[in-house]
Amino acid sequence: MLHNPNHLYIFDTTLRDGEQVPGSQLTTPEKIIIGEALQALGVDIIEAGFPISSPGDFQSVVELSKVVREPIICALTRANKGDIDCAAEALKYAKRPRIHTGIGSSDMHIKYKFNSTREAILERAAEAVKYAKQFVEDVEFYAEDAGRADNVYLAQMIEAVIAAGATVVNIPDTNGYCLPEQYGAKIRFLKENVKNIDQAIISVHCHNDLGLATANSLSGIQNGARQVECTINGIGERAGNTSLEEVVMALKTHYQTLGFQTNINTKQLYPLSTMVSRMMRMPVQANKAIVGRNAFAHSSGIHQDGVLKHRENYEIINPEDVGIDQSEIILTARSGRHALKHHLERLGYTIDRIDLDQTYQRFLALADEKKEIKDDDLLRLMGDEAETNFKNGVTISSLQVITGDQSDPQAIIKLNYKGTEREATASGNGPVSATIKAIESIIGSHNEIKEFNIHSIHGGSDDVSKVDMRVIHDNQSYMGYGFSTDIVRASANAYLDALNKFV
Repeated sequence: MLHNPNHLYIFDTTLRDGEQVPGSQLTTPEKIIIGEALQALGVDIIEAGFPISSPGDFQSVVELSKVVREPIICALTRANKGDIDCAAEALKYAKRPRIHTGIGSSDMHIKYKFNSTREAILERAAEAVKYAKQFVEDVEFYAEDAGRADNVYLAQMIEAVIAAGATVVNIPDTNGYCLPEQYGAKIRFLKENVKNIDQAIISVHCHNDLGLATANSLSGIQNGARQVECTINGIGERAGNTSLEEVVMALKTHYQTLGFQTNINTKQLYPLSTMVSRMMRMPVQANKAIVGRNAFAHSSGIHQDGVLKHRENYEIINPEDVGIDQSEIILTARSGRHALKHHLERLGYTIDRIDLDQTYQRFLALADEKKEIKDDDLLRLMGDEAETNFKNGVTISSLQVITGDQSDPQAIIKLNYKGTEREATASGNGPVSATIKAIESIIGSHNEIKEFNIHSIHGGSDDVSKVDMRVIHDNQSYMGYGFSTDIVRASANAYLDALNKFV
């Protein structure tokens, strides 16, 4: 079979092998949504299902064949005419159909699954390919449990099915048994000992029972395979299949060494991973390579400092290349000043105005208590009513507000401003308005408040309130955040938080 020797074909079996995970079954409309996303991703082949297994699977293959037109649409069968007839019928609308038929190749399967002999299995394999060839030109043969098969017998089987018309020969490590060196050697043995191997593409299909699916697939590619069978997020039977995103990014990262290209639009990997996880009800583990939530997250102070100085110090992949906006710097008690500085700047604080050493000590105390610090925690730290994190910052010494039905609200406030304590009194149309006016009378300037929002942190009458406001000064916008069990005090803290960014 003629093909570009530098092109690596991506055979996605999320909708067949991936769907064999208990509790992850998909409806036909859901399969179509994922199938269209796989087409947009750029996979070469989509294994749409096992038509004989159920009416639903049959219909899914039919409908996918109608809608998905660019990739090859493949249907799985066993090595018998009934399965192949069913698959051919399901694929009748496919623009580029493929039948994937096969049988066991290991002595274990021959004896205990088929109760047969090597000779009889060899004959059934060739007959199945010949029969499938009557319906479609593109026939893939799988030698099930090839990972444990005798290499000499496996070579005889592969030679026979290619002679019968197979265009692709799949060498599955069905039980995830092989070590990478063993699996690579098996592929190399076939390349060197199957006389007609140049007439077919060798495909690798690895399972992850020992956590080696991706490694084995790459070893197979290095030794002559040109198609890799995989699933989104590595989902699949038992411990799963080769992860599509892992093998694709390994090929891309090591292109200079391996030299293989795919048609995959890698920026679609993370969005598709999220879609498949949601629709198949299979959460992605946090430390999953490429698409796990921690794949581009850094919490160690040493790593954070290195990443902030130069991303490639601790990242071999640009997160944007897989559809993730940016790396995450997670604030914990292990974080250093550089990470704290990064987040404060991101939240709009000017570091030159902040007493970073003092702020960092208070941050560590909070991080020991809360384990992971979010934006609201930082904003509360910076908007604390009792402390200032700013060099020469304006702070409140005391605030008293008088309200009643018969008079306008009045605020009496004492501020530490420019090294001295100053007091002012002001009235307003509400207690917050009066407090802001009193502050402005001390600092000697009026600033427009464009936004003012009050949030309850937890709920309840004794809850801490969060106030955020946007203050305009010299045509520049500054956000301020304040926290207190008293809404007026939270508002004053928010105004001073904004003020300290420009006074």
